Amino acid sequence: MGVFSFDDELHSTIVPAKLYKALAKDADDIVPKVIEAIQSVEIVEGNGGPGTIKKLTAVHGGKTSYVLHKLDAIDEANFGYNYSLVGGTDVDESLEKVTFETKIVAGPSGGSIVKISVKYHTKGDLVLSDAVRDETKAKGTGLLKAIEGYVLANPDY
Repeated sequence: MGVFSFDDELHSTIVPAKLYKALAKDADDIVPKVIEAIQSVEIVEGNGGPGTIKKLTAVHGGKTSYVLHKLDAIDEANFGYNYSLVGGTDVDESLEKVTFETKIVAGPSGGSIVKISVKYHTKGDLVLSDAVRDETKAKGTGLLKAIEGYVLANPDY
């Protein structure tokens, strides 16, 4: 198995505690509202804590697919949330899993900086393609921006 990693930072105007709540605690309810393709998020194993596996079902061009997320760790005190993509029909066939380590810190202008470390675990000797990496990064950025938009559009959130 090969392991390929990259780090990224995304900036938000939302304060860390509120953004963490939306991304880590309430995402199961928010995501189907803000990303049209996502039809549902459901727990298939576990109680919501570390070890829990969630199934995200999506429809793209009339085709239904899904991805399985495994919650690896929650650090509410430090706004940390780690999970892995561990299977599903919407995970590239070259990948065994993809792990995401996320931490939200205060930004310099009152908002937040979302620090993300991503590790791609490929099957066998396969090399991670730039297309797979770029697609995953684009989906992650899109998810964050969609949730941020929801929070901004709902001031009482």
